[in-house]
This record gives sequence, structure tokens and C-alpha cells, in this order.
Amino acid sequence: MKPSRPRALVFVALAVLAAALRFAALGARPMHADEAVHADKLGSLVEGRGYAYDPAEYHGPTLYYLTLVPAWITDARRYVDLDEATLRSVPAAAGTLLVLAHVLARPALGTSGAWLAALFAAISPAMVYYSRYYIHEVLLVAASFGALLCLCRYLSRPGALAAVGAGGFAGLMLATKETAVIALACMTLALPVAGRFASDRPPPRVLARHALLALAAAFAVAAIFFSSFFRHPGGVVDAARAYGHYLERATAASHLHPWHYYLGLLAHFPASGTPFWTEAAILVLAAVGAASAWLAQVAPGADRSLLRFLAVYTGLMVVAYSAIPYKTPWCLLGFLHGMILLAGAGAAWLVGRVRGSWRALAALAVAAVSVHLLWQAWAASFRFAADPRNPYVYAHTSTDVLEVVARLTQLAESHPAGRAMPLQVVTRRNAWPLPWYLRRLTGVEWWTGVSDAARLAPVVVVTPDQQRDLVRRIYEVPPPGERELYVSVFDREMELRPGVELRAYASAALWEAWKRREAEAHEAAGVR
Repeated sequence: MKPSRPRALVFVALAVLAAALRFAALGARPMHADEAVHADKLGSLVEGRGYAYDPAEYHGPTLYYLTLVPAWITDARRYVDLDEATLRSVPAAAGTLLVLAHVLARPALGTSGAWLAALFAAISPAMVYYSRYYIHEVLLVAASFGALLCLCRYLSRPGALAAVGAGGFAGLMLATKETAVIALACMTLALPVAGRFASDRPPPRVLARHALLALAAAFAVAAIFFSSFFRHPGGVVDAARAYGHYLERATAASHLHPWHYYLGLLAHFPASGTPFWTEAAILVLAAVGAASAWLAQVAPGADRSLLRFLAVYTGLMVVAYSAIPYKTPWCLLGFLHGMILLAGAGAAWLVGRVRGSWRALAALAVAAVSVHLLWQAWAASFRFAADPRNPYVYAHTSTDVLEVVARLTQLAESHPAGRAMPLQVVTRRNAWPLPWYLRRLTGVEWWTGVSDAARLAPVVVVTPDQQRDLVRRIYEVPPPGERELYVSVFDREMELRPGVELRAYASAALWEAWKRREAEAHEAAGVR
């Protein structure tokens, strides 16, 4: 069933809206530590050092290989040439294409339901916020949607092409993030509920052949990525080994949250001085859409069996992710998108069920909900992009890091060696994303403790737990007459991220050189 041109243009318009929210000012927000780690992995690939899948960390390879495209377009041939906008353009593009792909959900949701689902996907604060994050989650959601669409097609009209498509997208899911197995298991468990095969089930031999085709496609796609396009065959074996590591992590003593953590984030996140954070309307409309699948009448044009499949799949996803103690907020995207699909069908059902002025009121209510979601999406992604009062900000880098890096760069430019100036960073804490921000300073050394034997650099960055050792190194270890005065670089507390303070000290000689340089620059500006 092909959409008419006016109907198709609605999906295009919603994709344009999605792109506007996802691509604007991509480089403005400070890099999260996870984003910076992924950028470092990409740097090896960009510089020709290759890529090898690590079963213990970093997730799958699709994010890195897809980012080669914008890296080549922007002529970024070295790690230092990469920037935030280039990296984040990949999840932003995936999030935009995800919205456009709802045109293919019309057989399941009906045209109105698919429109509304596309609208909710375009303006959901969580979907928008994490589509601007250089992490794997949106790519996983997009690949999962591809698999769902192919499965819906297969349930409606069984065929080899739909089976291969579902398998290919499953392979992309596996090559993107290890949690793909949760979504794939939920899809598999939900299939019998659809009930589409009650009267026209293909013969067992045909079903078996289609299943083998899907498995072969999944393995082929996943193997291509995990083997680094056949340059690292061992990556395929490592991909299987990875699940042991991630099973341990699921119950590890970090990022532990109660079962209702995700639902609480979506229902309401209380914070003062911010918009009223809530995506509860999507939750309620999703419940309506799920319930409609078992009622006498579904939304106009929707398919009851496919809605049942989507409802059970989404319910299983909610249960699975809620049951896992290890939780990070971006993981909710997997089941949130399932809720969005059901919410589209639910909103269309509500508007379609009422008559007269009640229909206008129902349409007005959906419009009001959409405006509030859009306002939250803008506020979360721009005004409160790195603010802990944002429900989707999690252990995020402080905006202080931009000031820290700017000052360290200024000091380097005041040193005879320029950006090759020796600079020591001393911390036992995870220093990311500092390596990303200092990537253009070539003299940086990373230490886990202050050394009494090593020569102190002109600039030393420490966390508070290292300051006492640094003071002893400066003023007690050197013999009298060889001690050099160091000056605090900042006049206020600087945070790398919540709970991680950074302090920096510069030699008095370098500090005076920087002050002179600044004074000369101000004087020159005044003359002009």
C-alpha cells in the first residue's frame, strides 16, 4: 500500500522537524565521557590503525564505521581533526531516518496512527536528546525498528524477502550493541501472540526455510562488522564472548537503580526552574493503543494482530529493562519507541472514536501534548543540555571543562614550546572526557599519582585527592634554592563532572608570561 503524495509529505515534514531538533548546534554541549571514549576509538579507525572489537567494552562497531562517512566528508583524516558536530551527526541522522521510516508502519498503525507515532518520535525529549549523543543507542533503536517493520511485513505477507530483511536488521542490531539480544528475544516471544498464522500459516518446511534465511542474513551482517570487514576474523568469536562480560555488568555494583527508574524518568522528573518534565502522555496513549488491540475496534486502518504483536513486544521490553538492576537512562529508548508506536495508534483510536465537538477536543488535547513535548525537547537539548536538572543528563561533563581547556590552551600558547608544552594530569579518577579536550596539546602526560622523581611540568592538573602530594612535591622534595613557585590557575572551583573537581597549577614564570601576553593583547585591542 503506497501512500499518496500529500500523505507522504506529512512524513517528510515530520522528518524535517526531527532534523531541525537533532542537527542544530550539535557541538554546543560538552562531550559526555562515553562520547569521548567512542571518539577515541574512532580516531584509530580514521588514522588507518584499524579497529578490533573489544568484548569487554565500547559496544559494537557500527557506530564507528558509520562515522567514517561524515569524517570523510569533512576531510577529518586525523583524530585531532574530528569535532563534536561530525561525531554526533551520525546518531542525529539515524534519529531523523527513524522518524521518516514511520511511513512504513502504516499497515500496522494506520495512516493517522503512523503520522502521530512519527510526530511523537520526532519531538519526544528523550528521543531528541539522545539522538544528539555520540553513543550507540539511537542506532540500535533504528535497527530494531527496521527489524520490527520487516517482521510486521512477514506477519502480513510471509515471504523470503521480509525474512531476509528482518535477519539483516537483526544483524545490525547485534553489531551495534550487546543489549540487542533483549529486543530480539522480546520480538521472538511476541510473534505467536500476533495470531496472523491461525488460518494462513505457511507450511512448516517454508517457515523453516525462511527462518534459516533470516538467521543467515543476521550472521552475515553481524560478521561483516565484527570481523572489521574480514580484517579481524577473531572479532566474530569475541562477539559471542562479550555476553559473559555484559551479564556480569547487568548485576554489577554500579549504575544500580530500582525497577521503576525508567518509568519514573518518563512519568515525571521533579526539578525547580525547569519545564515540567514528563512524557506521561506517551505512556498513557501507549496503554490506550495496547488496549485497543484487544477491543472490538482498532484505530482507522490499523491491524489488530500487528498491534497485539507490538503491544506484547513493548510490554516484554519494559519488564526486561526494569528487571535489570544496571540502568543508564539512554537504555529506555528501546522500549520508549515501542510505546511511541502504540501511542500513535492510541491517539488515533481516541480521536477516531469520538464524534462532534468531542473529536475537536480530543484533537486539541493531542496538539497540546505535542506542543508540551516539543517545548521539553528544545529545553532538554539546548537550554538544559548539561544541567543535572534535566532528567536525561547522567554523570554529564560540566560546562566548566570548556573554561578549563581554554585556560590550559592559553597557557600553552604562552610557553616557548607552544602546544607541545609539557602538561601533567594527575588523577586516580576516570579523566574522560579530558583526553578528548586536550587532544591538540601534544605534551600531555597522564599520571595516577604525583612522582617525586619526575620533573614537574610547567602546568599540573590534579584532583583534590592528589593536591597534598603535589604541594609536598613542590615545596618539600626539592632542596632549598631549587624550589619553584606554582600559582593556582583558577579562582573558583572547577568540575569535570559531578563529584570530580579539577585544580590546575602553573609555574610562576609561565603564569607571568601568560599575564604579560594577555595584557599585550588587551592593549593591542584598545589601540585598534
